Amino acid sequence: MGQKVHPLAFRLGVNQDWRTRWYAEKNYARFLLGDLRLRRVIEEKCQGGAVARVEIERPGDEIHLTLYSARPGILIGRGGQNVEVLKSDLEKVSGDKIRLTIREVEHPELEALLVGRSIAERLEERIPFRRAMRQASFRTLQAGAKGIKIKCSGRLGGLEIARSETLRQGQMPLHKLRANIDYGFTEAHTVMGRIGVKVWIYKGDIIPEVKERSVTTETSEVPQGT
Repeated sequence: MGQKVHPLAFRLGVNQDWRTRWYAEKNYARFLLGDLRLRRVIEEKCQGGAVARVEIERPGDEIHLTLYSARPGILIGRGGQNVEVLKSDLEKVSGDKIRLTIREVEHPELEALLVGRSIAERLEERIPFRRAMRQASFRTLQAGAKGIKIKCSGRLGGLEIARSETLRQGQMPLHKLRANIDYGFTEAHTVMGRIGVKVWIYKGDIIPEVKERSVTTETSEVPQGT
């Protein structure tokens, strides 16, 4: 059962937060389609920026976009030129005013989507898939992860029959709600067809802080005997 449930959706409200945060009663469909268009434009325009995730908020009439990137300098450009171009493209697609924020990812080896993209790029360069999976898992474990799981599906090695190969190293608790697991999916476009790459990264447990109750002791006067 744990292998068929999305790791992030399974832990929403426990130790994971929503990537899109807004509320609407009448314009729900329009906002949802608008978010999908924005994510599609960001994926097309920021391919070299190593964007790990995108967070969208809609306070009032504005749209707040936060991009977490391992290469923020490429997204910003010289003098912020690339940011202004990207912002204008996003405003044309959405039709609303956009406030764009770019934040740097300190450890890209611990971001599942970035690890999956690095494996996909090596597969497109015709690197053997087992070598690419082993090297990616080694770098992730060296960065401090407690476990990693990589699954590649498709015509691996150029064979005619599609199959799946899975690599597991370390711990991977799929049913533990307090486990901090990052998940990412991407595709490698090879000559023989598309190869899907799924990555699970276990970073440890998130234990909620226990609030200590302040105990007040009441002193009562003891009546003295006569």
